[in-house]
Amino acid sequence: MGLIDDARAGKITTEMEIVAKEEGKTPDFIRRGIASGTIVIPVCPYRDVHFCGIGKGLKTKVNATVGTSSDIVDLEMEIKKTKAAEKAGADTLMELSTGGDFFEIRKKVIENTSLSVGSVPLYQAFIEAIRKYGAGVDMTEDDLFRITEEQAKLGTNFMAIHTGINRICIERIKRQGGRYGGLCSRGGAFMVAWMLHNDKENPLYSEFDYLLEILKEHEVTLSTGNGFRAGAVHDATDRAQIQELIINSELADRATDFGVQTIVEGPGHIPIDEIEANVLVMKRLSGGKPFYMLGPLVTDIAPGYDHMVAAIGASLSSAYGADFICYVTPAEHLALPNVEDVREGVMAARIAAHIGDMIKNGSRDRDLAMGRARRDMLWRDQFDLAIDPDTAMQIRAERAPIDSKVCTMCGDFCAHKIVAENIDLRK
Repeated sequence: MGLIDDARAGKITTEMEIVAKEEGKTPDFIRRGIASGTIVIPVCPYRDVHFCGIGKGLKTKVNATVGTSSDIVDLEMEIKKTKAAEKAGADTLMELSTGGDFFEIRKKVIENTSLSVGSVPLYQAFIEAIRKYGAGVDMTEDDLFRITEEQAKLGTNFMAIHTGINRICIERIKRQGGRYGGLCSRGGAFMVAWMLHNDKENPLYSEFDYLLEILKEHEVTLSTGNGFRAGAVHDATDRAQIQELIINSELADRATDFGVQTIVEGPGHIPIDEIEANVLVMKRLSGGKPFYMLGPLVTDIAPGYDHMVAAIGASLSSAYGADFICYVTPAEHLALPNVEDVREGVMAARIAAHIGDMIKNGSRDRDLAMGRARRDMLWRDQFDLAIDPDTAMQIRAERAPIDSKVCTMCGDFCAHKIVAENIDLRK
């Protein structure tokens, strides 16, 4: 019995009760969402985790990523990044290493966090094939499914699996004349290369039922990987992307029917005027399943500031109905993120998620309290309400005012101080 089976049987589990309390919902609201496939709670039979609800009617959640690259393999840094992401308030974490000892790195990351941890099995399978056979395209179907199960047993809660890439998608991108930004998905590039070299269908698509058996046995939540997402704003919402979304939506229905909790992933680079359409189309095609938005980046010309670019896109995505957003760091498109990049990325994404929830869920009580605290110059209250109180306190302490009621921006001429001395505008 998995969580969907329990929900459909009318059983309210501990996970549902915990999420309901955190979200201010009834346990039955959570149960009904899980039963219908509009809410997921990544769980794991192999370790204790902080349960996180993702989906309809819940707060927008933030995912952070860590992991080595082929150039930088530093396990201690990845552990520090893991801890920094959790401390900064990430809701989940994905371990996406492409260099070093995959088992040891993922094991250590999982040991150093209480968050649900995700992975992309295709990365490890393709790269291990290079090490073992000399070429990633020599990866076998058995390699891919074996590694998926191994990662599940290690304590992975959810997996981004590139199920929607098939021969039709490849033909579609050829017919449309290619792309301005090519394929930006690493997993998408791996699978397309494998399919073309071997002249075979994607086994994650053709053997989807077998994949579901593995995921259900180990209670792993499926996140349908977005291998054909746009890597440039000029490629957004093209035929190849929509083709993959149609396939993933159909597969998501099959997964939910089978009893596997499922998230549908969304595109990466989208101009602002197409975000609403992308969210609405995804929600309609998938039957309202949780939507995991990767970014989105709304312009391509701000390397070094892509965490800000993504925060703009993520706030709109959340407002229009996205349930889950993946952070972007200042190092995006430039380098492997360091610890400070991770912290900044999480903070930017958390701000975006809150802005979206102000619209989507009407979550404005905290902003109302902050407005009153600023009006009344209650600094302790302002810090307690801030998303990042440590940074706020540090900035104020470094430039402390003579009069502790005000700040050094306005000093003696603080509007709030002047008004408070002449009229009572409290409400």
